[in-house]
Amino acid sequence: MEVNFENIKVIGFDADDTLWVNETYFRETEERFAELMEGYETKNKVDQELFKMEMKNLELYGYGIKGFVLSMIESALDLSNGKVSQETISEILNLGKRMISHPVELLDGVEEVLSQLVNKYRLIVLTKGDLLDQERKLERSGISKYFHHVEVLSDKKESNYSNLLEHLEVNVDEFLMIGNSLKSDVLPILNIGGSAVHVPFHTTWAHEMIADSEQMNDHLKLNKLEDILKYLQN
Repeated sequence: MEVNFENIKVIGFDADDTLWVNETYFRETEERFAELMEGYETKNKVDQELFKMEMKNLELYGYGIKGFVLSMIESALDLSNGKVSQETISEILNLGKRMISHPVELLDGVEEVLSQLVNKYRLIVLTKGDLLDQERKLERSGISKYFHHVEVLSDKKESNYSNLLEHLEVNVDEFLMIGNSLKSDVLPILNIGGSAVHVPFHTTWAHEMIADSEQMNDHLKLNKLEDILKYLQN
């Protein structure tokens, strides 16, 4: 089923892996972390234990690079039974610093889409993660000028969206969310009566994956962001 775009006045964009590359850098860092831990466990075991640690710490640290780094350090201590070297801990910290300072790489077509929609719709960024890190990435991206509002949420559940739309005085039937995650960008919006467009990224964090039984068909799926112009400029 396709989305009815006639009533749309406000468009929300996810940031990571919708506007710019993000998950790729996490995967690269995970690879390096597994190499650092190869003297203690296999890569598969290191990956599994790191993910478990991230999930255990998610409620405490939230989403983002800083929580990821803390989970890597804690995993290193656990996997090594406390024997991991100071040099290795320092290298893990450096991995995180490199992630934070990495140049922002816009995905194809992002600025073209935003520049063509900004005068017709109210555009907002709705992302989750570390506030400072997300603000920094948006500033470095060069696309902040297109957005009327930026919101960094602690999570993207139905209540988060509902509260924000109420605060911004946006009617849910006039709102469209665009993002790469079915779990965070599509399903919660559909569940509160809004519209959503799914633009998959080639890499998805395991925490953002959903079972086939949870998927819904009443949203639009696009291969690339530029394709949204076919629907929003008619």
